Amino acid sequence: YQRRVRGTSEAMYSSAQDPVVDSIHAALDALEARRRPALAAVDPPKPRESSGLSSMQQFHARAIEADSLLCVGLDPHAADIGNGTAEEARDFCVRLIEQTADYAACFKPNSAFFERIGPEGIRALEQVIAAVPAGIPVLLDAKRGDIGSTAAAYADAAFQTAGAAAVTVSPYLGSDGVLPFVKDPGQGIFLLCRTSNPGSADLQELELKNGKTLYETVALEAHKWNTNDNIGLVVGATHPEVMAHVRGLVPEMWFLAPGIGAQGGDLEATVHAGVRADGFGLLVNVSRGISRAPCPRTAAQEYQRAINAARMSKPVVETLTSGAAALQDYQVEFIQLALQHQVLRFGDFTLKSGRHSPYFFNAGNFKTGGALAKVGEFYARTILNSGIEFDVLFGPAYKGIPLAATTSVAMYNLFNNDVPYTFNRKEAKDHGEGGSLVGASVEGKRVLILDDVITAGTAIRETMSILKAANATAVGVVIALDRQEQTGGDNGGEKLSAIQGVP
Repeated sequence: YQRRVRGTSEAMYSSAQDPVVDSIHAALDALEARRRPALAAVDPPKPRESSGLSSMQQFHARAIEADSLLCVGLDPHAADIGNGTAEEARDFCVRLIEQTADYAACFKPNSAFFERIGPEGIRALEQVIAAVPAGIPVLLDAKRGDIGSTAAAYADAAFQTAGAAAVTVSPYLGSDGVLPFVKDPGQGIFLLCRTSNPGSADLQELELKNGKTLYETVALEAHKWNTNDNIGLVVGATHPEVMAHVRGLVPEMWFLAPGIGAQGGDLEATVHAGVRADGFGLLVNVSRGISRAPCPRTAAQEYQRAINAARMSKPVVETLTSGAAALQDYQVEFIQLALQHQVLRFGDFTLKSGRHSPYFFNAGNFKTGGALAKVGEFYARTILNSGIEFDVLFGPAYKGIPLAATTSVAMYNLFNNDVPYTFNRKEAKDHGEGGSLVGASVEGKRVLILDDVITAGTAIRETMSILKAANATAVGVVIALDRQEQTGGDNGGEKLSAIQGVP
């Protein structure tokens, strides 16, 4: 409530010096001082409960939930906190958290501003981290670097004592200084790679004996160490061309991009260079650009929107929507939805057939009501555009079942077409209604089959056999992804795609 009142008051008056605004803030500060206990009276925070997700999955989940790639920096500079006490540093950061939490993908407190205050500053840092709402990761900016038991102690300090979800780490000591931080998949690091400061090129651009620069080697080594999906990279926003190069080296890793705002980084260029193909994988840090704004809540919202606008204007989206093979708007939206929910992923995957594939498609990750509703709309529009005539939708078990159901709902909601649907069981029932089919009758009907992927066409042929046995006629198949696999070609025969091989 206080966050909303403070944000509303600042949005109503353009000048932070307005006496009305000052009065409101003074009243809120008095309330906050009364409700916050003294530092010495607060027990140390407990580590946050495990979500079961890897560290980078936690960042991804929050980015989806908040529709944001904004990392809000919590840097209580001496100039911002009056007398420079631990309580003032804490309250400064907590106010920022309260005002910006709706738009933050994560928060990044910088430990240096707390450590300089002394022991009470450390307790204030712990309280700031504890004040971050559950579900929002906290990235502790401490740039730790040591080996063995010392590195393990630093990790305990960040994760167990302070309660952070991730911490920045220096790679200078190699794997000995990195691996102690990443033993637990739920606890992560962002490794310094190519930083935003002017002097970063002094060392990071040096060419090594392997023919690569130091920062390139850091990125490639980090990729090898990232077996638990809990290592990201710090790549400064002041070098978008370098960020694009690093993205090419490690397409799947998460980046933390400092340097927007006071350091002069170009936001749009940074987003275009840093986001992955799925529109994620990047945390854009803004500190003073938010904390020193007349209304931090409004500033955070504006940064979130600007980042999202840059995500949508990335050239890959333009490629999908232009040219001879241009896709329909709903097809582009489907691809974006699939990337957002990690239904479509890029990397090196081993398929059931044993083949290696540069991508993987798993429609089972459309697992929320909102995602399924959109998928149903995409299938419904595809069916309408095809002009195919049918009587019943059919969803093969198992992934075809929700597709048929949600598409039937979308056909009714979008086009007022109350289409019946049915699906099959893997094992026939010998009681109740019996049989292997559930839903509308297909006997004598024209049936349109809905499925997610076609690879070899085996599942579709099995479905057609089921329909033939039920005296139904399959008139078509609607799929999300054709892997364009080829079969046949043995003994000089013609090679056919899975689509061509379906009768």
